[in-house]
Amino acid sequence: MSLVSTGFLVFLLVGVIVYYLIPKKAQWAWLLILSYAYYLCSGYKTVVFILLTTIITFTSGILLERTEDNLARSLKAEGLAREDKKALKEKAKTYKKRVAVIALLLVFGVLAVVKYHNFAIENVNGIIKAFGGNGSISTFTLLLPLGISFYSFQSISYVIDVYRGKVKACNNIFKYALFVSYFPQITQGPIGRYDRLAPQFLAEHKYDLAVIQHGLQRMAWGLFKKFIIADRAGVVSDLVFNNPGQYHGIYVIIGVLAYCAQLYGDFAGGIDMVMGASEMFGIHLDDNFRQPFFSHSIGEFWRRWHMTLGRFFTRYVYIPLGGNRRGKMRTLCNVMIVMLLSGLWHGAAWTFVLWGFLHGVGMIWDNLEHPHLPKKWMRQAATFAYVCMTFVFFRAESIAQGVDVLKSIVSLKWNGFVFQMASALDMTECYIITKALSMKLPGLLSWFWLGIFVVLIAICFRVLSGEKVSGVVALQRQKGYGRLYPVLLAVLFTWSIISMTGVSEYLYFSF
Repeated sequence: MSLVSTGFLVFLLVGVIVYYLIPKKAQWAWLLILSYAYYLCSGYKTVVFILLTTIITFTSGILLERTEDNLARSLKAEGLAREDKKALKEKAKTYKKRVAVIALLLVFGVLAVVKYHNFAIENVNGIIKAFGGNGSISTFTLLLPLGISFYSFQSISYVIDVYRGKVKACNNIFKYALFVSYFPQITQGPIGRYDRLAPQFLAEHKYDLAVIQHGLQRMAWGLFKKFIIADRAGVVSDLVFNNPGQYHGIYVIIGVLAYCAQLYGDFAGGIDMVMGASEMFGIHLDDNFRQPFFSHSIGEFWRRWHMTLGRFFTRYVYIPLGGNRRGKMRTLCNVMIVMLLSGLWHGAAWTFVLWGFLHGVGMIWDNLEHPHLPKKWMRQAATFAYVCMTFVFFRAESIAQGVDVLKSIVSLKWNGFVFQMASALDMTECYIITKALSMKLPGLLSWFWLGIFVVLIAICFRVLSGEKVSGVVALQRQKGYGRLYPVLLAVLFTWSIISMTGVSEYLYFSF
């Protein structure tokens, strides 16, 4: 069941109604039933993977907690020598470390096999060929479970937090299973932490119309970002990236900007959808975006873009590697390691690794002492341009294609791209207007679509620049929007629903 379907809306509606009708102590159980029902819709075979991850990490947490409790009881024994206490602590530490490492290897091992096996095989074959070998290993297709990257990282964060003593281990496997499989966040994230989500799952939530309304508002904005902005911008970006040798100069720049808008609208729209759906149950997920394209540096960009992923890598990779505590050079190396891992997390291809590397270079540059651009808008523009340049490799089929796209920017040719781009939007919801223009004034049809394209650009900028801390309801707070806000939401929601028939799948489903 896709988030971009009427089936999901019906599923959510039924789920919310039942949620507030049943006894409040049973609400968490209903959420678990909904989560596994949603997951089963993607195929019963994929349930095996999430069950396996749940059992591994739950058991690990229990073992870690039990080891710590046994140690505490042993240390309280009378007549225990100091050396004996030290030996007990060392033994418990070694055992806990072994349990945590095994859990990490098993969970990440499953993730690595299903997501990166062909990438590894292709590179091994490349090495064999480079050394003159004739043999090769055949690639094969494995089932890629829905949301495996998100729930793997989320469950691993739980194990590490229990190991560190940051949270108490959950002793109810069903309640823990809800944390791993919670259906709104299973496909898009955000990557949640156990200490933030678990108390909300177990709390008793009363029906509140304002909560439902706020959730619907957020979902309406998410639908609009996905259906109207992302999918329309995707048409424009596809024209350029599917024909890299055909377009040049400003047209390539338009295509690159369109892809950035597509990626942002797709991912941020999906996050708004799942956060809005979750808020209708009284569960608040962490924000994942905060005006990322208005950042003044690459480091700030990553504090605004996919924020939960950045916090995960900071908390569980960067800091354990030493963070910034072991000298300048070690800090820069740690930054680059984190960004390379971030790139690899997004996809099993060298284009994603290069994308992560370029962001690592940008963050290293931010950490070096050098003259900075004097004006705030200059730093914003430079950061935006650099981010857009890196996203070329995020979208390209290969590094070579990405380089060709960047090269084509310096070439200037006119070939009617703007009108082709506008006409390719093909908004089926404008069918009546299009039909009338084609019959009465066919010469104005291209100008009509060009006007639609300009309007979409303006709306896109409004959405990007209008998001504040909440990410969704900023317009409601701004002077002059109070009365128009419900009307605006109604128009956007209706427009999005009408556009559902031609919607594409979420890009981040593949990550």
